Amino acid sequence: MNEEYLNPTEFIDSNNPEVQAFALKAVAGAETPREKAIKLFYAVRDGIYYDPYRIDVSRNGFKASTTLRLGYGFCVTKAVTLAALLRAQGVPARLHFADVRNHLTTERLKKLMQTDIFFYHGYNDIFLDGRWLRVTPTFNLSLCGKFKVKPLDFDGMHDAILHPFDMDGRRHMEYIADHGSFADLPYDKIIESFITCYGNATKYYEKQISQAGDFEREAELEIEKPVKSEG
Repeated sequence: MNEEYLNPTEFIDSNNPEVQAFALKAVAGAETPREKAIKLFYAVRDGIYYDPYRIDVSRNGFKASTTLRLGYGFCVTKAVTLAALLRAQGVPARLHFADVRNHLTTERLKKLMQTDIFFYHGYNDIFLDGRWLRVTPTFNLSLCGKFKVKPLDFDGMHDAILHPFDMDGRRHMEYIADHGSFADLPYDKIIESFITCYGNATKYYEKQISQAGDFEREAELEIEKPVKSEG
C-alpha cells in the first residue's frame, strides 16, 4: 500500500548517494522508524536554511539532492528533501500541499509576491505506527526566534504543522485551501502557481539572483515594528 511512498522519484531522489549518506549520518543512534523520522525532521528543519529568495525554478532545482548540496531551500524543496531522506531510511513519506495566508511575512517578500498567500505551500505526510502524520520542516530554529514564533517540534506521534498564532498572540499561518498529497512533486502545478499567482516573482526567480538579502534580518526588523491599533 505504501510502496509508492518508499520509492525514489525524479525529485524525491532517495537513491542518490548524497541523499543516502546524509540520511545515514542524520539517523545515527536511532533504531525505530519513529526515532529516525524525528532525527530527519530536525536535520531538515535546522540543517537546511530557509531562504524564499534564492529559488531555482528549473526541474533540477527542486530535487532533494540539489537542496542538500546548496544547504538552503524554501517550503517546497525542504519538504521534498525530508521525503527523500525518510524514504532513504525506509520510512514512507509523501508531499502535501496547501494554500496558506502568512500573516508574518516581511514587507519585501510580500511586495515581491504581490500577496500574503503562499500558494502550494509544501509540507510532509509521514507514515508511522499505522497512520499518517502531517509535518512541516520549513522554518529553521533561528528564523523562528527572529519572528517570535514558537518552533515546531516533532515527537513522532502527533502532527507538527504551523501554528495559527505567534508567541505574542498575533496571526501566523492560516490554512485556506488543501491540494492533497502526492507521491512526487507536481512540478507543473507548482510552476503554474508561480506564474499565475505571484506576478513579478517568476521573472525575479528566473534571473537566479544569488545575493537576495537576509530574510532573517528582515524578519527581525519587521517584528520590531510597533503594532498598529485597529481601533
